[in-house]
Amino acid sequence: MNAMRLHAPRGGLAPDTIAVADPGPRQLLLKVRACGVCRTDLHVVDGELARPKLPLVPGHEIVGEVIARGAGARRFREGERVGVPWLGGTCGSCEFCRTGRENLCEKARFTGYDLDGGYAQYALADERFSFPIPERYGDEEAAPLLCAGLIGYRSLAMAGEARRLGIYGFGAAAHIVAQIARHEGRGVFAFTRPGDAAAQEFARRHGADWAGDSGAAPPAPLDAALLFAPVGALVPEALARVRKGGIVVCGGIHMSDIPQFPYALLWGERRLQSVANLTRADGEQFMRLAAQVRLRTETTSFALKDANKALAALREGTLSGAAVLVP
Repeated sequence: MNAMRLHAPRGGLAPDTIAVADPGPRQLLLKVRACGVCRTDLHVVDGELARPKLPLVPGHEIVGEVIARGAGARRFREGERVGVPWLGGTCGSCEFCRTGRENLCEKARFTGYDLDGGYAQYALADERFSFPIPERYGDEEAAPLLCAGLIGYRSLAMAGEARRLGIYGFGAAAHIVAQIARHEGRGVFAFTRPGDAAAQEFARRHGADWAGDSGAAPPAPLDAALLFAPVGALVPEALARVRKGGIVVCGGIHMSDIPQFPYALLWGERRLQSVANLTRADGEQFMRLAAQVRLRTETTSFALKDANKALAALREGTLSGAAVLVP
């Protein structure tokens, strides 16, 4: 099969022809119909996440068709469409796994990092960590749901009952979570790069009540802020905009260093929270919601061979919504 592989951090992806592997116990062999390009992929390719499997096929927003099943795999039928997320497997027996926090498992394995992912014509996945995809979504529009949607959903859950929600970094995750927040009756305030009129219009198009520069004051104090931009300097900025008792949720897997800030920004029982990975329960809940609420995902399609171009567009901030590879 054709695949795009990483052979060394910061080396970019190279086109390779590699063997299609047979599925092992409880595994599915999928024909990849679409694979989203996530900022986490960019962090892996740019060497900002240490120790990926090398060589590596990135990609963890996989929409695929089951074409073969390994021993004991009975959850999905051949020909069925499934989604594969970042969390690819856990030990199932540690304290975190036993207490509903499998996202923190020390032995977790991640798709497109520890396991080959979806920047290829075929992919393997553990059926226990795969999800059915609501029929109302096409392949390309479903792909961003598998991480941008899931991590956005988990981040929003961390915000509790917050009614006025600030979102910093209005890209793939933000444009999905904003729609969920509006469905739940919350107010949405979007913060973008200074002077980025296109991003601010994109935010308003997907439900933001207000959109402005990341250093601007919103029309009213926030109850919570979600940070999807991997910029540590935004943490004290968001804390300054959140009212007493509010929370700032950092939704990314990687962020530049947070600068020193005065304790007064945290005082007043404000909280700072990170989001790590996802659980299968998150995925099941989110997919049920996505089946009930029509979420519009805005995507730009790239051929598999153009994966480096898709990553460059994400790196440069020239995308609206999500990039999707279509093998």
